[in-house]
Amino acid sequence: MLRSLYSGVSGMRSNQIKMDVIGNNIANVNTTGFKSGRARFQDMMSQTMAYAQAPTPDNLGGINAQQVGLGVRVGAIDTIMTAGGLQSTNRDLDFAVEGTGFFIVSQDANATVQLYTRDGAFYRDYEGNLVNASGYRVLGHMADEGTGDFLVPNDAPPLPLSIQNSRTLASGDVVSLETFSIDAGGNIIGVYSDGETYNIGRLMLAKFENAEGLEKMGNSNYRASRNSGEVQEGLANAQGFGLVRSGVVEMSNVDLANEFTDLIITSRSYQANSRTITTSDEMIQELLNLKR
Repeated sequence: MLRSLYSGVSGMRSNQIKMDVIGNNIANVNTTGFKSGRARFQDMMSQTMAYAQAPTPDNLGGINAQQVGLGVRVGAIDTIMTAGGLQSTNRDLDFAVEGTGFFIVSQDANATVQLYTRDGAFYRDYEGNLVNASGYRVLGHMADEGTGDFLVPNDAPPLPLSIQNSRTLASGDVVSLETFSIDAGGNIIGVYSDGETYNIGRLMLAKFENAEGLEKMGNSNYRASRNSGEVQEGLANAQGFGLVRSGVVEMSNVDLANEFTDLIITSRSYQANSRTITTSDEMIQELLNLKR
């Protein structure tokens, strides 16, 4: 009878964790680039009351084992890495990855520690640095200021990007930036006061063999873990990376209909487990009353 008490407790504890996951999903239904979580349960060890027996020579059939389960536990909390919908914003510095890949950001100018995100709502600080809402620098390759050519190979390590209001050409002339855009390959192209277009830089993307193994670091950022695999960096629209879309952001992939269904099921499961504890307690009380 005590087994049912502890099974009920394990059920309540596990369903509380699942409710925490569901609550976090619902809270982030409007979070840009958010990836929903999913709690999965596994049964705990079982106590064997009688072992299985094979058929006997005198034609008796085999007997299955008799086991009593000892409750449930949280087996995994998965991160669902399916793509969210794209929402149009018509803002020049709002980007989204359509397909495989993460934007690369760093907390320092040397890009020694890299984080990864699907939140492509970027900004320019007063120095022209391309940053996200947390002030982390967006990484990629800068083009040569004078010619607009990329002087580094495609597989060169990424460094912080910046979009300056002016540039000095190879001729020595200084031209002012009038507008800029980004193509599907992540190339940032500026239109300048001389009427010419020049490459400013290009975004680099990252991907992993097991993206679901990334660790959430808050602020819509992830970092590599021991089970995510080594980071693979490359250019958009090449080598299996997705496209970069400008003027849109990726919304959360939370499915509210599914979350509310799980919410009801989890609530009822929690209630049922509490009833298991209550009923077991009543049975123990009846046992104690036998002495009267």
